[in-house]
Amino acid sequence: QVQPTESGGGLVQSGGSLRLSCRVPERTFARYHMAWFRQAPGLGREFVSGISRAGSETKYAEAVKGRFTISRDNAENMVYLQMNNLEPKDTAIYYCAARPSTELIIATTSDLYDYWGQGTQVTVSS
Repeated sequence: QVQPTESGGGLVQSGGSLRLSCRVPERTFARYHMAWFRQAPGLGREFVSGISRAGSETKYAEAVKGRFTISRDNAENMVYLQMNNLEPKDTAIYYCAARPSTELIIATTSDLYDYWGQGTQVTVSS
């Protein structure tokens, strides 16, 4: 059972930073594309960022480009999302998702990800 577990959310002022972490206790972790999605109140789940199995490829939503950075450590079964210059519109529950894949393209559709964490709340005050 692949069960991602997120941590690192919290309350931060506009312009501040947070680093989200996601641990996946799975011995084949390096076979999975990993992604972060978010869901704000009353809205659907949206893609934030994704990273390929070896970390060589990354993808970002336009709304977070230049502010967020995704990375992974396959030796530690971890994926991270460094979020800088946070804005109130970034307020949402952030989810870590895993998708076993041999493709080079990083999927941005939530339906294509098989395993999800419980989410961590990020709140940005103005």
